[in-house]
Amino acid sequence: MKLAKNLGIATVAAAMSIAAMGAKPVQAALVNYGFTVNATSGDNPGQYFGSFQYDDSTLTNTGLETLGVENGLAVAFNYLGTNYTEADDIDFDSFPIASFNNGEVLGLSYFVADQFVIGSDPNTPDVGGNNFYLIDQSVNTTQVGTVSYTKVPEPLAVGGTAIATVMGLWMQRKKRATKFVG
Repeated sequence: MKLAKNLGIATVAAAMSIAAMGAKPVQAALVNYGFTVNATSGDNPGQYFGSFQYDDSTLTNTGLETLGVENGLAVAFNYLGTNYTEADDIDFDSFPIASFNNGEVLGLSYFVADQFVIGSDPNTPDVGGNNFYLIDQSVNTTQVGTVSYTKVPEPLAVGGTAIATVMGLWMQRKKRATKFVG
């Protein structure tokens, strides 16, 4: 009887975890990414952190696509103690953008005058990427690092995983307690 009860609890916990992780919203969702700039050269080597968010309702996940501020793209980046947002991009009407290839993030194209560029190449601003460039007063760019992107999990997926973990630990504890009693 106890085995059936424990098996039932484990099944419920596993089903909740799988449902939470595999849930695909029927409607559009705000998707969040964190990014890390790893500057390895230049005047200020180090790591700098940022994030971006967008509404995925217009993505088809087919081929090369871009989303901009008109799709709810919001960018936050702290570089050398200054907080930058999408409004700091020199071409705010059209940029920054996030680029995707078959639904996978290629990266940002984000240009803050006299400061930095995040992208694939400053000469191709219509495709985002994972390079970090500094800009001098003469508008010359020098690549000084790279950018890595990490999707921030949705709270429902994190919650489902947490529930499954707690249930598993609880069952393991009950099993050990039963061994010592019997």
